[in-house]
Amino acid sequence: MARGFPSAHPYCTSANQTRERDHAEAIPLSDLATLIAAPGANDLVYHDPAFLGRPIWLHAARPTMWTPATPVLFVHHGVRRNGRDYRDYWLAHAEAYDLLAIAITFPEDGFPDYLWYNFGNLHGKDGTPNPRQDWTFGVGPRLFQALRQQGITTVPRHGLFGHSAGGQYVHRMLSFGYRAHVAVAVSANAGTYAMPDLSIDWPWGLGATEVAPHDLPAWLGFPLTIMAGTEDIKTSGRHFPKGPNSMRQGPTRYARAHTYHRVAQHAAQALGVPLAWELIDVPSVGHDGARMSDAAAPLIAARLHG
Repeated sequence: MARGFPSAHPYCTSANQTRERDHAEAIPLSDLATLIAAPGANDLVYHDPAFLGRPIWLHAARPTMWTPATPVLFVHHGVRRNGRDYRDYWLAHAEAYDLLAIAITFPEDGFPDYLWYNFGNLHGKDGTPNPRQDWTFGVGPRLFQALRQQGITTVPRHGLFGHSAGGQYVHRMLSFGYRAHVAVAVSANAGTYAMPDLSIDWPWGLGATEVAPHDLPAWLGFPLTIMAGTEDIKTSGRHFPKGPNSMRQGPTRYARAHTYHRVAQHAAQALGVPLAWELIDVPSVGHDGARMSDAAAPLIAARLHG
């Protein structure tokens, strides 16, 4: 659990999810103006309409010259749920590149384990599918809509950056079509991938999901950037996925990024469609959210401003 978070109610059942919706009017909509109240770091407790009772923290890096036309970037943290740290990684970049960077933190009290975050809450622990409105992948799109409705931004599309577990969250979210308002997306140093292959079941592929063969060309044609630190090869950490399905993707995170891109190349070739994905090796960098942010910042800024 990230530092400084208040306790959230540990809702874990479908009955509690129903209770959240039944009492939606009890929690006021978040005033997002706090995010741009002053240059530099700004923090806000946010209540997503689908997860009322499960507070989300927003940590913003606002550039000095911010206007509603300033490009917006959503940043997704790793397994430590440390969105404030990731915001801090982007503070200098937000100023240098004129970006409003917002790190979205899913506190572990309200969004426990990898099922809620890395895998988007598609299924419960017993494997029962959850309805799409209960997927955490919808949080970012709804937040962007709220930013536009409240006049915080007038830009039509935003950027995405996710590192480690956040890299898992970002590419899996995009796999399910949450792409309409995304201009650029970077998935960095993810531990596992949902391969663009319907013969491999979720969450290591897109099989046994609502994704159909006719959905793949649009996904493969989206400009996803996969970033891999060349030194992200350690396998001793407790958060490194070591299960048999994960190991089939490669022995290290670095190798798995290359497998993901290679599978996408084969899928695009089989479908006879162009592949818009890009794989970038980041030399001499390991599993490091700050240095991967440094590597991604100029690429993201160029595309958001371009």
